[in-house]
Amino acid sequence: MKKVLKILSGVLFVALLVGTFWFLWRKTRPVKILYAIVQPATDTLKQYVVATGKVQPRDEVEIKPQISGIISDVYKEAGETVRQGEVIATVKVVPEMGQLSSAESRVSVAEISLAQVRREYDRTAALHEKGIVSDEETEQSRTELAKAEEELRNAQENLEIVKEGIASRFAELSNTQIRSTIDGMILDVPIKVGNSVIQANTFNDGTTIATVADMSNMQFQGNVDETDVGKLHEGMPVQLTIGALQNVELDARLEYVAPKSTESNGVILFEVKAAVEIPEGVFVRAGYSANASVVIRSREGVLTLPEGCVEFEEGKTYVQVLTGPEDAEEQTFERREVKVGLSDGVNIEITEGVTADDKVRGARIDQK
Repeated sequence: MKKVLKILSGVLFVALLVGTFWFLWRKTRPVKILYAIVQPATDTLKQYVVATGKVQPRDEVEIKPQISGIISDVYKEAGETVRQGEVIATVKVVPEMGQLSSAESRVSVAEISLAQVRREYDRTAALHEKGIVSDEETEQSRTELAKAEEELRNAQENLEIVKEGIASRFAELSNTQIRSTIDGMILDVPIKVGNSVIQANTFNDGTTIATVADMSNMQFQGNVDETDVGKLHEGMPVQLTIGALQNVELDARLEYVAPKSTESNGVILFEVKAAVEIPEGVFVRAGYSANASVVIRSREGVLTLPEGCVEFEEGKTYVQVLTGPEDAEEQTFERREVKVGLSDGVNIEITEGVTADDKVRGARIDQK
């Protein structure tokens, strides 16, 4: 038993000694670094200025009442489409007691006056038939009767307006019916039946009955940094990316660059707007956040390399060109000066120094 233990101890000691020497030998070996090999490719490069903002309808209006009262009916909901002049809600007028009393009194006075004028006219007409009263006096009496009848109609219509908000003969023009002023989609109806509303006037904006917008005419509204605004001008093509719409890019065209800046958290920004083209079958909701990429420079069919392959040193640019076989145990490279052009932040244009057949050192991938 003791002999077996001695043998096992010896084997373990030898194995430990061999492992130690192997580890030290591995540590003293030179490190071999492997790099990915990249070949120049022909591609299209575009340089962008990015603006962040949201997509909004170009025409968005708030519908407000022209009379104060209480909402008696609501006929539309958010998301429904309406035509210009279509009724959205109805307002029930709550008459002011002073005005109501005055209107009723005016009707009573007009009725009394009409009765008196009618009696005078009947008397004059009877005397005229007997030849006692002249034609002129009869005509004047008839005119007074017509005036009294008109005054009564006006007083009755005024009473209707005080009570109902509109006279019966002008029912089609009733301002108690709140109508849409444009064609579009209802974005919001913030009122309910029973809510009190105030008419729009010089001193008050009035209660909003609904918000209506033309969803077929959308506009991107965003901001760009002051360092980029000088590169923009009206008419430039824009690509919109909307986070809520996966795999959908919308085309737009820049139509406004603000002449005056705004400041947000110490950053100077300039507002930009772009007309958005909505393709058929795509529904863009008002207020979607979006990123707008404005193409400021573009080069097609140029030789490119990943920007990480290029070394920048003292105003010059270099690449490491593979000089040996790609599958050789040890990679060898030649440092070569090149001239570069447009960069999109990922790839860079190579104008001189390498060809499409050259192989260039890329990122470090392994070491052994």
